Amino acid sequence: MTDPEEMTHPEKSEAHLCAGGRAASAPLLGHDSEPTLFELSEPGRRAWQLRTTKVPEAPLEQLLPEVHRRGAPPALAEVSERDLVGHFTRLSHRQFSVDLGAYPLGSCTMKYNPKVCDEVASLPGLADVHPAAPASCSQGWMALLVELEEALCAITGMAGATLQPAAGAAGELTGLLLMRAWHEAQGQPRRKVVIPDSAHGTNPASVTLGGYETVTVKSNARGCIDLEALRSVLNTEVAGIMLTNPNTLGLFEEDIVAIAEAVHEVGGLLYYDGANLNAILGVVRPGDMGFDIVHLNLHKTFATPHGGGGPGAGPVTVSRHLASFLPGPRPRRVDPGVDGVGARYEWTTPQRSIGRVHSWHGNALVLARALTYILVHGDDGLREVAERAVLNANWLRKRLSGTFDAPYDRPCMHECVLSAVSLKRRSGVRALDVAKCLLEEGFHAPTVYFPLTVEEALMIEPTETESLQTLEAFASACDRIVARAGTPEGAAEATEAPRTTPVRRVDEARAARSLVPTYDTRR
Repeated sequence: MTDPEEMTHPEKSEAHLCAGGRAASAPLLGHDSEPTLFELSEPGRRAWQLRTTKVPEAPLEQLLPEVHRRGAPPALAEVSERDLVGHFTRLSHRQFSVDLGAYPLGSCTMKYNPKVCDEVASLPGLADVHPAAPASCSQGWMALLVELEEALCAITGMAGATLQPAAGAAGELTGLLLMRAWHEAQGQPRRKVVIPDSAHGTNPASVTLGGYETVTVKSNARGCIDLEALRSVLNTEVAGIMLTNPNTLGLFEEDIVAIAEAVHEVGGLLYYDGANLNAILGVVRPGDMGFDIVHLNLHKTFATPHGGGGPGAGPVTVSRHLASFLPGPRPRRVDPGVDGVGARYEWTTPQRSIGRVHSWHGNALVLARALTYILVHGDDGLREVAERAVLNANWLRKRLSGTFDAPYDRPCMHECVLSAVSLKRRSGVRALDVAKCLLEEGFHAPTVYFPLTVEEALMIEPTETESLQTLEAFASACDRIVARAGTPEGAAEATEAPRTTPVRRVDEARAARSLVPTYDTRR
């Protein structure tokens, strides 16, 4: 709808017709060319208006008591619908996402999300059901949740599951609360949890939040847990160990059976951080390794939307002796029907449940996406996901071993960890600089400086979704960056990168210490 004010102000109409209200000669996607909505604002403009609201015509004081009325209008931007849509569309074009290109973020699987999963999650029969609908009115949803629980238990080799945790960190805390409840039920409360020195950063935080003390165990020369160091800290005060396999170096814990035996021998439990499950789907199950508790990042392994604030999903599966402690209520099939027809479901709460860990029953539409992903792939397809992810990571490891240092020169799993330490010594160009330069090459940067056990670490996880051509393009970009860094001019450019992206390099320390979270219209 055309704003009448624009019809009477030709100069505003001309500006309005230009991208974002700028002069016609202004670049569309320059570094600093996109104004804020407040800068686009013009008094009296609006994005839309209703012909009638059907609100009775009466003095304002009769419709709304004075105590609820503002003294002045809110300071909102006044823009046309055209400017509003154009503004946010241009901003979206300045972003990088898994739909635009490779996102090799190690230790945090970021892969393309199949759109069929989104189609299923948008079905009215799923999207339009209120979470408070009784079981009798939501049998389809309950069937879906039960089927997903059973699928996740089959994939992990566990006996029971909860779908409530909203993300990986929530799954970690749930697992630790289950660990605590189980030990207390045995009459043996404990106070320590062991984690390796290469653990995910959320692990020690979750241990603390769960009320435990962290005991760190060092890695050996092969990048795995030092078994003797582990045995030296195990005693009856240890509630369990948190680790993932493959570990955060992308290496398989070869002594996992011995680790499980050692922890179980002192009465502890094994907790599996499922962030790296993408590497072993359909090949080996955590339950077969001896784990008692497994959290799963559905928003990583099973390709549901990830990043940007979520939503996420971090279900937890457990072995049989822990099933009675799971959060409730849980969906349960009370009547299997005949060949699945006429099956009936209801909500039940386990006998010794730790209670709710999330409102309602989890981020349900993410759960629907995950089950779709599992059903589309099937058993063989999930195994192929893992095999291709491992193949891609090892291809990159070999391809880039002459470009960067390889601190662990052995086959990796889903991700490879390289190092820019030699590059730094030769030219002063660090892993951070390489990551920033990759942004100019059209790739999202890999994880840098993690794990902390590797100096100038570059952790690269290509996932199974990237083609060989994309992997070669990424490797070639790394080659060019390192080659340019061999000259004084190139090294200087690398330390200033990125220079061609919408936002150039920021002072990250200052940004964290002097955060300005709002736009000040007085400036």
